[in-house]
Amino acid sequence: MAGAAGPRASASLSDFKFGAVDTQTIEDALLHLAQENERAVREARGQAGSFRETRIVEFIFLLSEQWCLEKSVSYQAVEILERFMVKQAESICSQAAPVVRGSEKAEPWSWRAQKEQLCNTFVLRLVSCVQLASKLSFHYKALGYLYTKEELLESELAILKSLNFQINLPTPLAYVEMLLEVLGYNGCLVSAKQLHGTCLTLLDLVYLLHEPIYESLLRASIENSTPMEQRGKCLSVKEDFMLLAVGIIAASAFIQNQEWWGQVVEYLHSITGIATESIAEFSYAILTHSVGASTPVRQQPGLHHLAVRPLRAAATCNM
Repeated sequence: MAGAAGPRASASLSDFKFGAVDTQTIEDALLHLAQENERAVREARGQAGSFRETRIVEFIFLLSEQWCLEKSVSYQAVEILERFMVKQAESICSQAAPVVRGSEKAEPWSWRAQKEQLCNTFVLRLVSCVQLASKLSFHYKALGYLYTKEELLESELAILKSLNFQINLPTPLAYVEMLLEVLGYNGCLVSAKQLHGTCLTLLDLVYLLHEPIYESLLRASIENSTPMEQRGKCLSVKEDFMLLAVGIIAASAFIQNQEWWGQVVEYLHSITGIATESIAEFSYAILTHSVGASTPVRQQPGLHHLAVRPLRAAATCNM
């Protein structure tokens, strides 16, 4: 996105500091994120990921940029909207069972009405998700949407109630920044601050190209699976933010200096327990859809078996 290099992104990068927190705090925070990630993967719903499509994500990114919001707000708004819309869609689908009258089936009018209402209020809900993520209000006027203050407040309340007021959701950015912090503590020679900017750009691209990246990633791994296994694997991989984070960091390392890649992958494996093959596959999928250059999976450089003192977290879903 064009906004990736704008004033907002630059300010965020210059203010971000690594190495300012003690080791025990970092270890506790990483363990908490790993546990949250395992829970999210375990509880992934059948419609998970349906509302991360490119147009929706791009709208949120552009809206956040126009309001000069931090990058983290963009990602959290996407996740809030995703969870809210999945819940709404599931609620509507549960009422969509046809009413059997003799041998004929008729669609309930209430289902059609709810579906239409959901479509008509989608932009309002999206704006509300960005406002909830940013804790700011009333910037909607800059886009020309004529929502009243009451409509916005009612919309925010509807989202909060639907999500049981749990909107402080972990985002992939939190996992990326935590792992970069741990890399520095574990003695990795690659500069975390140097990788950080590239990680932000690639994370934007993964959100914008979510479907093609995950399709290519999953194609090989589910080739010989049954339909039920395929569905379960798709859901778990799409909701695994720890896996996404290691893929983002490995791809960033490859872009900046290909000689770093093997070392970084080995460190990420030591920290998370995720297989080096899975990290390589994910970084390959990201690089193929972003820079399209000769990629780590094709080159297959040797991984350096380094003696590291990892800050370990519970291993997440390994592919």
